[in-house]
Amino acid sequence: MAGVAGVQSMRLLGVERAVNYQGGGCVPVERRSGLRGVGWGSSFLGCGDLGLRGLRLVAVRRKGEGEKRRCGVVRNALAVEAGRSTGESSSAWAKLRSAVGNANQTLQNVVKLNHWVVRDYDKLVGAVNGLEKRMRSLSDVQLREKTAEFQERLKKGETLDDIQVEAFAVVREAARRTLGMRHFDVQIIGGAVLHDGAIAEMRTGEGKTLVSPLAAYLNALTGEGVHVVTVNDYLAQRDGEWMGQIHRFLGLSVGLIQSGLEPAERRAAYACDITYSNNSELGFDYLRDNISEKEEDLVMRWPKPFNFAIVDEVDSVLIDEGRNPLLISTQSSKDAGRYPAAAEVADLLIADFHYKVNIKEKNVDLTEEGVAAAELALDTQDLWDDKDPWARFVITAIKAKEFHIRDVHYIVKDGQIQIVDEFTGRVVENRRWSEGIHQAVEAKEGVHIQADSMTVAQITYQSFFKLYPKLSGMTGTAKTEEAEFLKMFKMPVVEVPTNLPNIREDLPLQLFPTTRGKWDRVREEVSLMYSQGRPVLVGTTSVEQSEHLSDLLQEWGIPHNILNARPKYAAREAEIVAQAGRRNAITIATNMAGRGTDIILGGNPEMLAKEIVEDRLLGFLTTDAPNVDTDGAPLSQLALSKIKVGPITNAKLARASLAAKYALGMNGKVSNYRQAKETVAAAFDLAKTEKEEDLIDMATGKGAEIITLGPTIALAYLSTLRECQVHCRNEGTEVKRLGGLHVIGTALHESRRIDNQLRGRAARQGDPGSTRFMISLEDEMFRKFNTEWANSIVLRLGLEENVPLEYGSLTKQLLSLQTAAERYYFGIRKSLVEFDEVLEVQRNHVYTLRQSLLLDDPDSNHQRLLQYIQAVADEIVLSNIHPSKPPTSWKLDCILDEFHEFCYKTSAQPSHDGQAPLEISDVLSGVTPAMLVEGLRLCEKVDADFLRLPGLPMPFEGHQNLRFKAGSIKRWMDITSDPAAESGKYDREAHLLRKYLGDLIIGMFEEKLKDTLIPHYQIEQVERAMALNALDRYWRDHLVNMNRLRAAVNVRCFGHMNPLEEYKIDGCRFFIAMLSAARRITVESLLQPWIFGDRPEDSDIA
Repeated sequence: MAGVAGVQSMRLLGVERAVNYQGGGCVPVERRSGLRGVGWGSSFLGCGDLGLRGLRLVAVRRKGEGEKRRCGVVRNALAVEAGRSTGESSSAWAKLRSAVGNANQTLQNVVKLNHWVVRDYDKLVGAVNGLEKRMRSLSDVQLREKTAEFQERLKKGETLDDIQVEAFAVVREAARRTLGMRHFDVQIIGGAVLHDGAIAEMRTGEGKTLVSPLAAYLNALTGEGVHVVTVNDYLAQRDGEWMGQIHRFLGLSVGLIQSGLEPAERRAAYACDITYSNNSELGFDYLRDNISEKEEDLVMRWPKPFNFAIVDEVDSVLIDEGRNPLLISTQSSKDAGRYPAAAEVADLLIADFHYKVNIKEKNVDLTEEGVAAAELALDTQDLWDDKDPWARFVITAIKAKEFHIRDVHYIVKDGQIQIVDEFTGRVVENRRWSEGIHQAVEAKEGVHIQADSMTVAQITYQSFFKLYPKLSGMTGTAKTEEAEFLKMFKMPVVEVPTNLPNIREDLPLQLFPTTRGKWDRVREEVSLMYSQGRPVLVGTTSVEQSEHLSDLLQEWGIPHNILNARPKYAAREAEIVAQAGRRNAITIATNMAGRGTDIILGGNPEMLAKEIVEDRLLGFLTTDAPNVDTDGAPLSQLALSKIKVGPITNAKLARASLAAKYALGMNGKVSNYRQAKETVAAAFDLAKTEKEEDLIDMATGKGAEIITLGPTIALAYLSTLRECQVHCRNEGTEVKRLGGLHVIGTALHESRRIDNQLRGRAARQGDPGSTRFMISLEDEMFRKFNTEWANSIVLRLGLEENVPLEYGSLTKQLLSLQTAAERYYFGIRKSLVEFDEVLEVQRNHVYTLRQSLLLDDPDSNHQRLLQYIQAVADEIVLSNIHPSKPPTSWKLDCILDEFHEFCYKTSAQPSHDGQAPLEISDVLSGVTPAMLVEGLRLCEKVDADFLRLPGLPMPFEGHQNLRFKAGSIKRWMDITSDPAAESGKYDREAHLLRKYLGDLIIGMFEEKLKDTLIPHYQIEQVERAMALNALDRYWRDHLVNMNRLRAAVNVRCFGHMNPLEEYKIDGCRFFIAMLSAARRITVESLLQPWIFGDRPEDSDIA
C-alpha cells in the first residue's frame, strides 16, 4: 500500500514526473521522458545508463573514419531543449554504442582516451585559426552583429555545434580587441571541453579565466542563460568585470551576483545572458526562492532557472565543499542556557580517562568515569533523561573542545565566532555550524550564545549542481579525482596540454620526527632562498601555524608578508599575492590552494602602480589612518625594492596630489579612509574605460582653471603603470635567472590534489620554479590515519628532531597514506550523496509543486486544490476498504464517522442572507452503511460526469461544471488518484464511493464560494497562501524528521540491516505521510468558517 500511496501522492501534487517507490517504499526513482540514454555500460564505475543526468558520450578514435567523426568529444544532450534529441543520426548513435556503451569501460580506459580526445580537438583549433584573418578584417560593428546572426541561425534549426567554430573565432577576436589578449590554441581546446560538458584540467597560469568566455558566449546564444560560478565574491567580481568586457562588446548582457545585493538587483543579474556568481550565493538564492511567499520575491529565471553552468575550481566546489550542505534556518530552541554549563563540564573532563576521542571520525564517547563526573558536576541523576537531557550538550561541548580549535577552525572577531574555511583559509561570512556545535564553541569562548536553529531549507552542492541540464568545470587539479567526478556527476576530466613546457623542479620530500624540527628547517630554507634573492611562498594549513612561522622569521630579521583568515591580512589578499613573485618576497599563506590570483614573477604591474598612486594621494584625501581590520595591515616593504618613477610620472603624481588637496579644500569636509580609497579606485576604473587623450581633455577642462580630480589621478596612474610594467618585466627576468618562485609545503593534505594545487603555484607558463614539502610525524594526518607507523619510524631510527628523512621508499609510503585518506573521505562523500539522493527526489518534487502554487494562474491553482479535496476523500475511503472484498465487509461506519468529524471541524457560519447553509454533516446525517452498500449496487454508470447513487442524497450540482473543465470523469479520477489503489474484484464500487464522497465536499465548497462576501481575487490569494503555508510547515518538519532518521538508522547496522536501505524505506514513508498531512491541513484551512463569512483579517491569511 505504501508504494501505491507514493504514486498517488505524486499525482495529487500535480507533479508530472512519475515516481516509483519500489518494493513498497524504497528509493524514489525519477523517470524523465525524451532522453535517449547511451551509457558506459553497467559496470563502468557503477554509473550504468546515463539517461537520468543526460548523455555524455566519449567516442574512441578509429583509423580511417575520416573527418566526419569528432573522436573523443564529450557531449551533453541536455544542452538542447528538454525532450528533444541531439540531432545525431541513428547510425552515429549505433557506432557510439558499439564503441563505448558496450565496451565495459573502466577508469583506466577513459584515462587512455585523453590523448585521443585532445588530438581530436586539434581539428577544431585548426578550423578556428583558419577564420582568424576573416574576423580581424571585420569592423567592431560587424563583429558585434555576428551575435544576432548566430541567434537567428539557431532559431532556424542550426545547433550550437554547427556554429561553434565561428563563435569561438568571434570570441577570440573580441578578446584581442577589448582586453589585448589572444586565446592560445590550448585555451581554445579548454573552451571546447567546457562546451562538451566535461572538466578541463589546466595547470596554474594557463589562463583558465580567458577560457570560460568561449563556452559561455556560445551557450548564451540560446537566450536561456549561463552561470559562471567561482568560489568567492572577489573572483566573481573580477571575472565579471574583466571577462564581461568581451561579452558586452559582442552585445550580450552580463550580470554579477554579490553578497548584500537587494532582490531587485539579483533579479536583474539573473535575467542577463551571462551571470557571474560564487557558488554559495547561487545555492542560497535557489533556496530562498523556494521559501518565498510571493512571486515578486523570486530572483531566478523561473520556471527554468538553470541551463548551463561553468564552475571554476570545480574540484573545490563539488568535492571539498561537498561535505558542507547549504542551510537556511530559523531560531527554534530556548536551550541556549545549557551550553555554558556544558562547556564548563567539558573543560574539567580529561581525554582518554573521562572520554575517548576518535580523531579520524571526529567523534567522542564518554566513559563510565566521564558519565559519573558529568552527572555530579551538573547535579543530575541521568545525562540521558528525556525530561532533563544533558548528554547532547556535554558531548557537543567536548567536540567543540577537541575538534574546533581557535585560529585553526575559527577566529573570534567583534564578539562573534567566524568560521575559517579549511580549504581556502578565508573567513566564511554568515555561516554557522549546525547540530549545536556553533553554540558550544560560543560557550567555550565566552561570547554571546545565539539560540539553536531549525532548518527550513537545505541542499548539498552535489544535488544543487545536478539541477543544471548541462554542467562543466575548470580546475588545475582534477585528474586524481576523476573516478569521483565520473561516478557522481558523469563528467570526464580532460587534461589540456600546457602552452609551454613545464620545467618545475619538485625536490624530494623531507620528513622530520617533530614539529619543532620541521619549523626550524623551514626557517633555514626560507633564509637560504632569501639570501639568493628568490621569492618564496610557504603554504601552511592554519592561522596558528602561519603566525608561528612569522615569529620564527622575525627572530632572524627576515621581512615577510602573511596571508591568512585574520581580517587585517585578508583585506590585502590581492596585493599580497600579486607581489609574491617579486625579488626577495617572502609570503606565508594559509591554504594557498584556494586563492585565485596568479603569482607573476617580477610582480603585478597593475597592482604595484595602484599601490604607488595610493601611497602618494591618500594622505591628501583624508587625515584618517586605515582601519587595520577592514583596510588591511601595511605590506612589508623591506624585502621589496622601491620603484623610482621618472620625472614625467613624478610631475603627474604631483599634479594629482595638488588636485586631491584642492578637492579636499573645496568640499569643505574631510573624507574618511574608506571614502578616499573609493575615490582613487573610481579613478583607476576611469583609466581602464577612457582613452588617454580624452582623459587629458577631461583633466584640464579645455582651458578651465579647476583641475578635475578623477581624470588627473587616472593620468597619473597610466603613467605610473607604464613604468611599473618595464620594472616588473626586468625584475621578472632577474627572478627567472635566479630560479623562479620556490614553494614550501609544510604539511601533506588529505588529498594529493590539494598538494598539487600548492605545487602548481611555481613554474607557471613555462617559468622556472621549484617546490619542496617538509612534514612532521606529529602532523595531523599521521594522528588521524597512521599513528602506529609514525611512532615506529621514530623509535626505530632514533632521529634528531631537525634531521630529515628523504628516502624514496618513504615517499611511496606517504603517498599510500594519502591515498588511504582520499579513499576514506571519498567514502564519506559517497555516503552523503547516497543519503541525500533520497531527499533530493523529495525536495525536487516539493519545490516543483511549490513553484506551481506560486506561479500558476488562479484557475490552475483552484483545480489543484479541488484535487486536494478529492485526495482527502480518497484517503478516508481507501484506509477503510479493500477492493478485493465485498462492500458489506468494508468499514463503512468508520468512513461515515470520519466524514462527520472532518465536516464538523469545517462547519460554516450562517450565510450573509441569514440562512444556515446546508452542511455535509447534515446531508450524511441519515445515511447508514447499508444505504451506501445498496446505492453502490444499484448505480449503473461508473464514468458519469454527474454521479448519483440511488437512495442517497445528491451531491451539489455546482461540481458538474468542474468535471467538464477537467474533461471527462475518467481523466479527473486519473489525475486525482492511482487506479492501482482500487485493483480488485470490487474496484468499481470503490471507485464510485470515492467519487461520490469527493463530490459532496467539492460541491459544498463551490456552493459556498458562490455565496461568500469576499471578493474573488482575495479568495484566490487565500487559496494560494493556505496551500503554500501548509506545504512549508510540513516540509520543515519533514527535514527535521529526516535528519533525526539519518542519525537513527546507523544504529540498525547492529541488527544486520543496511542503514541506507532503512533510510530509503522510512524516508519514503515519512514523505508520503508529510504530503498527506499537508493536503489535509490545506483542505481544513480552506473550509474554515471565516472564508465564507465576513472579510478575513490579514493575520488570518498569513
